[in-house]
Amino acid sequence: MEKYINTPIDDKIVSELKAGDYVYLTGTVYTARDAAHKRLYEALQRGEDIPLELQNNIIYYLGPSPAREGQVIGSAGPTTSSRMDKYTPLLLEKGLKGMIGKGKRSDEVIESMHKNHAVYFAAIGGAGALLSKCIKKSEVIAYEDLGTEAIRKLEVENLPIIVVIDDEKTNLYNR
Repeated sequence: MEKYINTPIDDKIVSELKAGDYVYLTGTVYTARDAAHKRLYEALQRGEDIPLELQNNIIYYLGPSPAREGQVIGSAGPTTSSRMDKYTPLLLEKGLKGMIGKGKRSDEVIESMHKNHAVYFAAIGGAGALLSKCIKKSEVIAYEDLGTEAIRKLEVENLPIIVVIDDEKTNLYNR
């Protein structure tokens, strides 16, 4: 089924999304990859505030290439999600509702998604140049020293993604 959704997303929206749904996402999405996830995780473990609101938000596993002149962002293809698996359950417990990436997720992450009512979306790997056209604004908000892995706040419009694992643990990778 084809669905158009806006961020932030809540439990009701998550429950309506099913594995196999084609989604066009509009609104705010945050980027974070391995190094940023490690910092977020460690800060949360210490009880510190983190530089983004997790509640009802979505993280795109993305480290964009530099923007060319006149562009908002460079190539914006997803990175392999399993590299974030050891950090993900804690982020889901803190209210994260969605993740965008590519590839399989661990059983622990899938169980945490079910428990915390979250969804995993896939973006098409290798289509970063096309996906970047859906990004209307990009702003580094934290960990600038990480370069392309800094946390960014993106404004996206009709970003094409697919629900790969829903909150009922239906997993397209297992079909």
